[in-house]
Amino acid sequence: QVQFVESGGGLVQPGGSPRLSCEASTNVFSIYTMGWYRQAPGKQRELVARISSGGGSTNYADSVKGRFIISRDNAKNTVYLQMNSLKPEDTAVYYCNALRSPVAPMYDVWGQGTQVTVSS
Repeated sequence: QVQFVESGGGLVQPGGSPRLSCEASTNVFSIYTMGWYRQAPGKQRELVARISSGGGSTNYADSVKGRFIISRDNAKNTVYLQMNSLKPEDTAVYYCNALRSPVAPMYDVWGQGTQVTVSS
């Protein structure tokens, strides 16, 4: 079972630009398409960004397109989410996971996530 450890969240003012990190405990990280998900209070978890195994292809949910950038460092088994121009509606717990389909996560067990709260 792969484990994911997310970090980088916190209390951020509207318009802020934190960068989230997620390190995976696997030596086959480089073969996975990776994704960042988020879950806001009272809402279902949703995929907001994904990146191909080599990093050459990325996709974003409409709600974050143009503001978030996903990237990865396969040598460090780490995927990143650069968040820009944050809005209060971006407040959520953010998780990463490998993907087994365009939107479905590969693993049922999630990391602890990292809380991002956008508020002045």
